[in-house]
Amino acid sequence: METQELTHYKALVAKLPLLKKEIGKVIVGQEDAINEILISLLAGGHCLLEGVPGLAKTLMVKTMSEALHMSFKRVQFTPDLMPGDIVGTEILEEDHDTGKKFFKFNQGPIFANVVLADEINRTPPKTQAALLEAMQEKSVTYAGTNYALPNPFLIIATQNPIEQSGTYPLPEAQLDRFLLYIKLSYPSEQEELDVLKNTTGSKGVVIDRVLSDMDIIELQKLTRQVHISEDQIAFINRLVRATRPDGSPSDFVKQWCDWGAGPRAGQALVLCAKARAVLNERFAVIPEDIHTLAFPILRHRISMNFRAEAENITSDNVIADLIKTLK
Repeated sequence: METQELTHYKALVAKLPLLKKEIGKVIVGQEDAINEILISLLAGGHCLLEGVPGLAKTLMVKTMSEALHMSFKRVQFTPDLMPGDIVGTEILEEDHDTGKKFFKFNQGPIFANVVLADEINRTPPKTQAALLEAMQEKSVTYAGTNYALPNPFLIIATQNPIEQSGTYPLPEAQLDRFLLYIKLSYPSEQEELDVLKNTTGSKGVVIDRVLSDMDIIELQKLTRQVHISEDQIAFINRLVRATRPDGSPSDFVKQWCDWGAGPRAGQALVLCAKARAVLNERFAVIPEDIHTLAFPILRHRISMNFRAEAENITSDNVIADLIKTLK
């Protein structure tokens, strides 16, 4: 990397703490979740956000979009939502000069830099599947025509872990499309007290725009250039392969898991470890990057058996055991 290019990238990276500071003007606490959303953005992937109602999931995503000067759309997923309500639809129009009629494609809410798919598990699989092409190809095909989505493009889907009546769990193949599975916890006592003080008055908050969409594209390019050693890549490979019961060196995995993560998990862990390094103003991956991100990357890619569910053994327990075993 040339000196001038390095100076340019360092100036962009130095703005990332300012970005988190702007988000912190509105969102109290939830630092891990904010970091992981930004990691997903830098890595060019999508994330699934799980938390009980009232944890400011929607507000968090909207605030980040404002600080990034990127377009934002929210889609409330319901049982009667159709694919056309997301990707868009064609309408019949008439040319006033010639009188000829023609079909015009009206873009849906998917055509935004940041799309919040709120309560994604409340809509049937047919509508959930409408997101698959957008997530993987970053484009939408309608009536045989391909439409490119904005760049950068990030889908953040949310789901409520306690309300399961009338929901449609995401298929495993679609879960695997999400780079990170982020779990939001309740705030601490002091954080909740700060929320009560800061959100019940008349004082408004102004979010300053720190980075542009072009800046994010540059940072995504930088992320792929971050150094990761051969030993670290080998560890990631061993970790992902060890989640598979057939041939795993871990008795814990063989006892509690039905199946493990695929190769996409290894790719995600390498890329997200690089993104975490950038977020922490480093240009090389350290072991902490890998160990921290193993949980949100692997937890939705490991299937627990019925016995594990009965014993309250989670995929996070499996990941923790594997990291300890393989170190």
